[in-house]
Amino acid sequence: MILRRALAALGLVLTLGACATESVWAPDEAVARAAHVPEGPPSLTLMTMISNRDGSGQHSALLIDGSQRVLFDPAGTWWHPQAPERNDVVFGMHDALFAHYMDYHARETFHVVVQEVPVSAEVAEHLIAAVQEYGPVPNAQCSISITRILSRTPGFESLGTNWFPRRTMNAFAELPGVQTNRVYDDDPDENGALLVAQQQQL
Repeated sequence: MILRRALAALGLVLTLGACATESVWAPDEAVARAAHVPEGPPSLTLMTMISNRDGSGQHSALLIDGSQRVLFDPAGTWWHPQAPERNDVVFGMHDALFAHYMDYHARETFHVVVQEVPVSAEVAEHLIAAVQEYGPVPNAQCSISITRILSRTPGFESLGTNWFPRRTMNAFAELPGVQTNRVYDDDPDENGALLVAQQQQL
């Protein structure tokens, strides 16, 4: 019995270790310097990367416009030296950097579904705080991390939680006031060179 419990405990430790994700923490001065205040009213934008081959959802991210604009890009691969990151929260996402982000994801094999909804200033600030408190997100947990945060946010409780970006997108579409756009691009699927080129711009 004691041996069985010890093995179970060891298995739990190994499982938790396998889920551990490296923390990224930009210094205070970099975050403060990069902070971007959006011009429009507070809003929340869900972005879902959809395969052009089979229609499956491959990635989810949130753009929050409040007292500043932050991007919650859980387990994302895009980065730019002018956009400091703290555990999947990217700061300084002015329009040119956001255009880079969209160009990186929209390519011949994927398009991006962009769903924007207005929110109150209070909800925007709640979300900016919530994504910063969440911590680094392991691979393949973009949708579950986003829905865990949103389902605890006033006005978004109906979303529930799930692991699948397309399901999150479909649930988000049922919210009142959502405006939806789709972004397509014919860039090559291999976007590493594009990322390098972006990092040499701005």
